[in-house]
Amino acid sequence: MTEQPGPSARQIVEKVWLSIAERRLRPGIQLKEEQLAAIFNVSRARIRQALTVLERDGLVTIIPNRGAFVSKPSVEEARDVFFVRRTVERCVVERLCQSVNKADLRRLRDHVAKERVANAADVTSDIIKLSGGFHLLLAETVGSDFLFTTMRDLIARSSLITAVYRNTNRFNCGPDEHEEIVEAIAAKDAKKATHLMAHHLEHVESELDLSEIRDLSHDLRAALA
Repeated sequence: MTEQPGPSARQIVEKVWLSIAERRLRPGIQLKEEQLAAIFNVSRARIRQALTVLERDGLVTIIPNRGAFVSKPSVEEARDVFFVRRTVERCVVERLCQSVNKADLRRLRDHVAKERVANAADVTSDIIKLSGGFHLLLAETVGSDFLFTTMRDLIARSSLITAVYRNTNRFNCGPDEHEEIVEAIAAKDAKKATHLMAHHLEHVESELDLSEIRDLSHDLRAALA
């Protein structure tokens, strides 16, 4: 069977996700199958696959007989997501302090090193992917499919919330605080590690202006360029 040309459904999902996280796609914009198929030069079936994944991650809302739209998180949802993240990530950190090994720590430190490179080069797309990837890597390292799946969903929703409500153009979920968390885990100091994680998430949430949805780009092709 001949492989279809163009990007895969996963690559399309990542492109749309980054366009939202980089504040190029506005909440409420319609993601028309026909237009997306033309932009990515793929079949509408592949676009539907990507939209299904985006809906699962909470980034897209599919309305019967109307189509797919970038989700509009409410202020209440934004607060709920960060509340749940604080609870889940506390559990992740506590578990890691009990089970982390040298190989785990090497992966975590290597990831923070990549974050530093991306920050030094000021590559926004890499900064966003790696910063969210750090929290996902923590959950993956625990070895719990449930925690990993939960964190994947929370991080996807957080990226949308951050794109909508961030009161600065600078994405700041940086490597300094991540490194402190890793070293506390390495020392198996659960009290310090959970405190640092709570402070870190409070720092990220404090950069949100939970009062209004900002008006981002209406041009789908330009946003996905």
